[in-house]
Amino acid sequence: MTSIRGLKEVDAVAAAVGEAELARYARQIKIFGEDGQKRLKKAKITIAGAGGLGSVSAAYLTVAGVGRIRIVDDDVVELSNLNRQILHWEKDIGKKKTESFEEKLSQMNPEVEVTVLSQRIAGDNVAEIVSDSDAIVDAMDNFQTRYLLNKVALQKKIPFFHGGVYGFEGQVTTIIPGKTACLRCIFPEEQLPETFPVIGATCGVIGSIQATEVVKYIVGVGELLTNRLLVWDGMDTRMEEFVVERNPTCVDCADLGGEINMK
Repeated sequence: MTSIRGLKEVDAVAAAVGEAELARYARQIKIFGEDGQKRLKKAKITIAGAGGLGSVSAAYLTVAGVGRIRIVDDDVVELSNLNRQILHWEKDIGKKKTESFEEKLSQMNPEVEVTVLSQRIAGDNVAEIVSDSDAIVDAMDNFQTRYLLNKVALQKKIPFFHGGVYGFEGQVTTIIPGKTACLRCIFPEEQLPETFPVIGATCGVIGSIQATEVVKYIVGVGELLTNRLLVWDGMDTRMEEFVVERNPTCVDCADLGGEINMK
C-alpha cells in the first residue's frame, strides 16, 4: 500500500463529508472509507492542459470529489478539437477552453471548487501557478511545457502525473520528486513540437489512468506507477510496462538527493 507522500494532514472540520456526499460517493467509500473521501475533499490538484487528456482526467477527478481543481490553458475551442476533447462541445467553439471546462465540471459536481487560469504556462509563471498544489496532472501536448512542469514539480516536491498520446498509442507514469525517475530522466532529449494524430479513445485510456493514479496517491491505496512507464498500444490492444531509473546526471533531478541506482 502506498503512503500519502507529502499530502497535507486532513483537517477534520474543513474536510467533513456531509450526508449528500456520503450518498454521492457511496460506491468509492466502500473502497477507501470516509477518511479517504475526506482526503480527496481536502486535496488541490492542478491540471495543465484543457484538451483531450485534461478532459478525461478532470472529469474523473471531479466526479471522485477532489475538493479543488485548477485548470490552466490559454487556448480556445476549435472544431478540430472535438474528436477527442470531450468536455468541449460544438456550442463552445471560439470560447476559452478553461471557461468551457469550468462550465461542464461545475455541472458534474457542484461540491468541487473549480478555478481556471486562461494563460500560457511559461518559465516566469509556472512556479506561481502550481505553488499550492498537492499534485500536478500533465495533460499537455508538448514537451517544452512538460519540462517546465517537471522541473518545478521537482523543486517544490509536488507529485507529477505524466501522460502523453500519439495516434492509437499512449504513455503514462507517476513521478515522486526525489524518489523516482523524473520526466527528464525518461525523455532526456528535447522533442520538437508538432501537430500529431490522435484518436479520442486513446485520451480516454491514458487520462483515466492518470486520474486513477492521482486518486490512489491522495487516499493512499494501491501501488503507484512509479519508476515504470506504461505504454498503451490501441492498434494491437495491448499494454507494455518498462522499468525506468533515475539518471545520476539528470539536469533536473540529480541534485535532489534520495536513492539513485548508479549502474
